[in-house]
Amino acid sequence: MNPIITELEKPYLEKELPDLNPGDTVKVFVRIIEGNKERTQAFEGTIIKEHGSGINKTITVRKVFQGVGVERVFLVHSPRIEKINVLRRGDVRRSKLYYLRERSGKATRIREKIEKR
Repeated sequence: MNPIITELEKPYLEKELPDLNPGDTVKVFVRIIEGNKERTQAFEGTIIKEHGSGINKTITVRKVFQGVGVERVFLVHSPRIEKINVLRRGDVRRSKLYYLRERSGKATRIREKIEKR
């Protein structure tokens, strides 16, 4: 990437971001403004896709709510995102987990990555 653009983007990058990979189960806390009130809403699901780099990095998080699959794309460095917690590390062999869209129930389970100490 162009070093000038990288230098301009640097102040906008989030400082404390966990290592995010496809297959991880995450909880994303998003600031929502309703009228004149602001609140934080959590969205918990599995990362099925990472896209972009630098300030334009996005993650697509999928969860199943009341039998319906819900996917949401988050701009990782957005000021609207309060924090991202990694709940489980997934052990997957591919970078895009689109196959989870066709599966339901126990078929959507992902092995947990066992980290060395």
